[in-house]
Amino acid sequence: MRSDWEKYVVIDPRFVRPAEVEYLLGDSSKAEARRGWKPEVNFHQLIQMMEYTDLEWIEKET
Repeated sequence: MRSDWEKYVVIDPRFVRPAEVEYLLGDSSKAEARRGWKPEVNFHQLIQMMEYTDLEWIEKET
């Protein structure tokens, strides 16, 4: 049986992103130049946040 939302949503497989991509690259300079936006964390802080989240997840799973 289909879920209620499936009656209204059509998924186009052309726009489905693979779960794992080989290469991701981000550059916030365009957002900074056009909007004055600056990231709140630097690259190393982001990595630490990701590691911490992974370790929390591992602890919950064991």
